Formats: sequence, C-alpha cells, structure tokens
Amino acid sequence: MMKWSKVIGVWCCFIPLAILNGGLREYVWHRFLSESTALALSGVLLAGLIYVVTFLLLPPIKDLTKKDCILVGGLWMCLTVCFEFGLGLSSGSSWKELCQAYNPMTGNLWILVLLSTLCSPMFVYKNFKK
Repeated sequence: MMKWSKVIGVWCCFIPLAILNGGLREYVWHRFLSESTALALSGVLLAGLIYVVTFLLLPPIKDLTKKDCILVGGLWMCLTVCFEFGLGLSSGSSWKELCQAYNPMTGNLWILVLLSTLCSPMFVYKNFKK
C-alpha cells in the first residue's frame, strides 16, 4: 500500500510543473510564437518534464513490477484527465472547450502529455530492469 501512496506522490509532482508550464506558455511563448506553436512547444516540454520526473522519482520506489508500472501509467493518466476536467469545469470552462485540448490539429499536444503520462512508468521500468 505504501508504494501506491508514493506513486500518487510522484504524480502530484506533475501538477506544479503543468501549472508552471502553462504560465510559461501564456506569459513567455505567446509573446514570440503563434498560439498553435506555443501550444505545441508547451506540450512537448511538459511531456519531457513528465519523463524526467518519472525517471528521477519512480526507480527508488521498491518492488514495482512490470504489471505495477502498467497500472501506474493508467492510474496517472486517469488522475490527469480527472484533474484537468475537474479544474476546467470548476473554473467555468465548458465541456466543448475542454475537449478541444484533445484535438492535435489545433496545435495542442495534450494527447502527447497524456501518452507520456501513460507510458513513462513502463519506459522507466524497462530502463531500470535488472
């Protein structure tokens, strides 16, 4: 049970990174880049940060099996989607606005972020497997 608390703790580290990434996109990238380019850059950056955090914080959690890492990826992705929709709806965004983030044709690479959230535990597991 303790390892699952730690796994959720690792996921919680993604939240401030996502907030800082959004701020960087809104207050820096938008000054120099088009909206679609800023969204794409932001998506790639956040996906990379998720891999870095996973690489640094997941291996010290003992006794994670291959099956656990698959479950961790699924859990993290579900938590991310629930957090995103919960925060978006509570701040007044519509379902339509929130669903637009899942359209990569707009330049938004949120799908890449979700895929990195899903796959990063297994990727790290395979690279640390002895």
